[in-house]
Amino acid sequence: MKLKDLNNKTIALFGFGIENQAMLKYLLKAKVSAQFVVYDLRSMDDLKDRIKEFEKKKNIVWLFNGVTDKKLFEATIVFRSPGWPLFCPVVKKMQELCATISSPMQLFCDLCPTKKLIGITGTKGKGTTSSLIATILKTAGKSVYLGGNIGVAPFLFLDKLKKSDYVVLELSSFQLEDMKASFRAAVLTNFSPEHLKPADPNNPNFHKNLAEYFFAKLNILRYLNKDSRAFVNINLQNKFNNAKLKKEIDVSKINYFKKSELPSRLVGEHNKENISAAEECVKFFGISQKHITKAVKEFTGLEHRIEFVAKQDGIAYYDDSFATISDATIIALKSFQEPIILIAGGADKGNDFDRLAREIKKRVKFLVLFAGVAMPRIKEALKKVSYDSTRMIEVNSMSSAIKAVRSHAVSGDIILLSPACASFGIFKNYKERGDMFKKEVLGK
Repeated sequence: MKLKDLNNKTIALFGFGIENQAMLKYLLKAKVSAQFVVYDLRSMDDLKDRIKEFEKKKNIVWLFNGVTDKKLFEATIVFRSPGWPLFCPVVKKMQELCATISSPMQLFCDLCPTKKLIGITGTKGKGTTSSLIATILKTAGKSVYLGGNIGVAPFLFLDKLKKSDYVVLELSSFQLEDMKASFRAAVLTNFSPEHLKPADPNNPNFHKNLAEYFFAKLNILRYLNKDSRAFVNINLQNKFNNAKLKKEIDVSKINYFKKSELPSRLVGEHNKENISAAEECVKFFGISQKHITKAVKEFTGLEHRIEFVAKQDGIAYYDDSFATISDATIIALKSFQEPIILIAGGADKGNDFDRLAREIKKRVKFLVLFAGVAMPRIKEALKKVSYDSTRMIEVNSMSSAIKAVRSHAVSGDIILLSPACASFGIFKNYKERGDMFKKEVLGK
């Protein structure tokens, strides 16, 4: 799709998150002559800060609280936010009316002037891997832009891009599920069950089964061109040996990565895989080992991903609030040899807690559980493995959680916030949860 294809159209934006917001701003600046209809489930009050700069625009119709309107159904193009399900009845109706269903990320890829487009996805590790790839390229003196699911809408930098620039995009399954973009390099960090239940009330998208989730991830590999390469975790090789999958994916373009042994500040075996993914990807673009080694050695990682917070009275505190599924918390637990006091629990994302319970029994000396939808299921899984209930406490706030862990911790222990659950309920999101943890630990 090109900008000229949008002229003289009625265009609907489903959801006014950061991607659609940045796209709308870009299209208005580019003087696209279209009628825009912004359709959101939230109220005007919820979005007042976001709509402020657009209020005087006469070619925008605002529909709040999920209220539909005749103007909405006149739209011939729909740009869907990642959190907006394709199975939504209104999306289905738009499809019946022959509207084109697209996304801001798809349009960005269509308009992007550089062919050095790198896409990274995976259940976990995609943010760390994306950031590390961008860091290595910058260390090598390249002009790089990082965006996507990491929290930066790429339309914010589209008008700055040159053909020689690199663009690194972290991509969620919800961004990929209807994308048909060709990346010069595509990375699949790993795959495990996630997003199988709606957890965020403002972003209710989810995958109805594991196969659907994997199918969405595969879109990052499905449209590679003759000059492209894919970099996939060796642990997924058996999946790509499947005869049916070989008909959909050109497996000859896949390079499998294992674990890197480069010196790094990142904690855990999983990060060795993330480093290897980044290393193999940038080598494809001719980046020297010298620049790779330097960047990896200096890279401190991302916030809320097994992030070291402080050491107080011999007790080390780590913020792993980004761990919203069981597998992520299991990885975090395996990253330490010291006794662990774990803070977990929250909103249920359809996780299997049985494996997590076994790992908790092996490695966790005391468990603090946040009240939430997931708590009964976690407790039931712990009961099955005979985890001592006297080594567990339930709390309703971060301050209570920190008081509880400090009353049970001694010098040499690890205090780990790694919830294995979404945050919604007590906290707005994983960032607020992690920030509150750090605030309580540091006494700020």
